[in-house]
Amino acid sequence: MLSKTYPYYLANQARQPNADLAVLNKYTGKVAARVAVPDAAAVEQAIAAAAKAAAPMREVKPWARQAVLQHCVTRFGERRDELAQVLCIEAGKPIRDAAGEVTRLIETFRIGADEAVRGNGETLNLELASRLDGYHGYTRRVPLGPLSFITPFNFPLNLVAHKVAPAIAAGCPFVLKPSEKTPLGALLIGEILAETDLPPGAFSILPLDGEHAAPLVEDERFKLLSFTGGQLGWALKARAGRKKVTLELGGNAACIVDADQGPQLDRVVERLVFGAFYQSGQSCISVQRIVAHADIYPALKRKLVAAVKKLKAGDPAQADTFLGPMIDQAAAERLHGWIDEARRAGARLLCGGQREGNLLQATLMEDVPADARVNRLEAFGPFALLAPFSTFDQAIAMVNDSDYGLQAGIFSNRLDHAMRAWNELQQGGVIVNDVPSFRVDSMPYGGVKLSGLGREGVRYAIEDMTEIRLMVMREG
Repeated sequence: MLSKTYPYYLANQARQPNADLAVLNKYTGKVAARVAVPDAAAVEQAIAAAAKAAAPMREVKPWARQAVLQHCVTRFGERRDELAQVLCIEAGKPIRDAAGEVTRLIETFRIGADEAVRGNGETLNLELASRLDGYHGYTRRVPLGPLSFITPFNFPLNLVAHKVAPAIAAGCPFVLKPSEKTPLGALLIGEILAETDLPPGAFSILPLDGEHAAPLVEDERFKLLSFTGGQLGWALKARAGRKKVTLELGGNAACIVDADQGPQLDRVVERLVFGAFYQSGQSCISVQRIVAHADIYPALKRKLVAAVKKLKAGDPAQADTFLGPMIDQAAAERLHGWIDEARRAGARLLCGGQREGNLLQATLMEDVPADARVNRLEAFGPFALLAPFSTFDQAIAMVNDSDYGLQAGIFSNRLDHAMRAWNELQQGGVIVNDVPSFRVDSMPYGGVKLSGLGREGVRYAIEDMTEIRLMVMREG
């Protein structure tokens, strides 16, 4: 399917100077499409156009920004099946999961449309002493200006949406670099944006490789760099200069299963399987570490292994496929190597562990050494480990024994344990009675420690893309 050539977008316009980038069908390994790649001159033109568009974008009225976003919502809905098919091919995402991501794309733009017309300031009481009688304060949020976005391969539609929709709602022009492994979804978003009346230069979408993306990081005309990806983000921050930086850099999410979960164990297992192996575990909040109370650990392990062994792997275009390929063979080889390394260090393989090309079996392990890479680093694949705990203090310590802190989950009927988890887990978010893989596109999303800086979620992203401007007025 596909076998077509896609343009990139420079200052709102489609450009097709070449067909240099081959996009592979991640399941077959064959070329599915070709994409035009911008040269250094085009990158400079995009940045200059974004800088020139800052004032016109600031002047676009909130209702007009909302209209642009509502147009996108309508057009995404009309092209829902096409978007899902493209996502299935370029990312290897099972078709039902691809359809779910299209739904989230639509929801994120709809949230952006709502936020575009919300009030964005407050009235301040400045009359704090007699000398201040008659003074009144008011704030509003104003757009930062040109923004730079870099997005990864694993959610080629919705992670783009989480940058693009807030930028339009805030009134900021942007230059986006989607992953060169999965650029098609972003380019389809660009195709629909090009149908709107955004000012010239309001957006550019450039499928660059990392080597040629340096200006998006370093150019001082950008007022914010928003990067979603791996630990490379910290190096990019060091090169970003004076601009604001937001980073979402992944994690090795843990989930606590408390002692009282015996009666609900089937539901817990269902959610853990989803959280660990949905889209082959290639999610920043995929369940990687399962920490279960010793009283229920044997039953949980037995049920979990049985459920994982039933997962259908293979062609993501088939409606009943749960586990598709990883993004490429190198990624599968990396994680497979980490699994073998843990086995040699004494870990016990419960199921899975085999690889064929970029298809890695859903894998569960226990007795994984604390210093093993599959425990310490982000697996970003179909892998989870199990470990028992005896006391809730121990469970909290096990989850916090990580350099990452994006989201964690806890299954428990005890309110005191839920509140302790919220208070004591070093995470950007704590999900109670569900997996850390849960996300709603309006909620604040981001991490601590090596997991990043700042928060996404449309309203929270808009806060980063704007700044407060104060006015003080004296009566008389």
